[in-house]
Amino acid sequence: MAALAPALSAGFADPVHDAQRAFAALMRAMAEPARLVPLASALAPPAPLSPEMAAAALALLDYETPVYLDATLAAVPDVAAFLRFHTGAPLVTDPAAARFALMGDGAGLPDFARFAQGEPDYPDRSATLIVQVARMDEQSEGALVLEGPGIKGRRTFSAAPLPADFGRRLAANRALYPLGIDLILCAPGLVAGLPRTLAPHTQD
Repeated sequence: MAALAPALSAGFADPVHDAQRAFAALMRAMAEPARLVPLASALAPPAPLSPEMAAAALALLDYETPVYLDATLAAVPDVAAFLRFHTGAPLVTDPAAARFALMGDGAGLPDFARFAQGEPDYPDRSATLIVQVARMDEQSEGALVLEGPGIKGRRTFSAAPLPADFGRRLAANRALYPLGIDLILCAPGLVAGLPRTLAPHTQD
């Protein structure tokens, strides 16, 4: 007898309202950059996809949004199967062809230039990177100091793991505005938005 295929992990229990709640949290995160926004998720997606990233994916992806998976996520076929079944999003192997990129390894983020930066007449034709991290907070030593639309004055922000040059990458991304990429970071129970409008500083 042929072996049975593993059961596919369930999606949202209440697809409409759960998706709306997740989407509202993501929109608040982008409207208030570097603010830690709660995102409760009862999803149990295949590891290493986190419940928070899974909720973001189910809220944002559809059959018209090509998505790229980094090597950490692409190495697990169940992750791709989960996303295809619950979102219908086509998976692409070229980062430049993706509207969204799911990054399971925050420390291994590739160069932002590998992703779509938008076009002068259509800056919205750019990629959004959704990045898993183990922790986020606003007080850690060495935190980034950020300013831009949606922030009154300045706001400190820290997340790990991320590349050592992450602050410089954000500065280079801001210099491309209105082109550039946007980022959504996911940690246990939280999301945070880092749009291309952010200008980072080093703490005094």
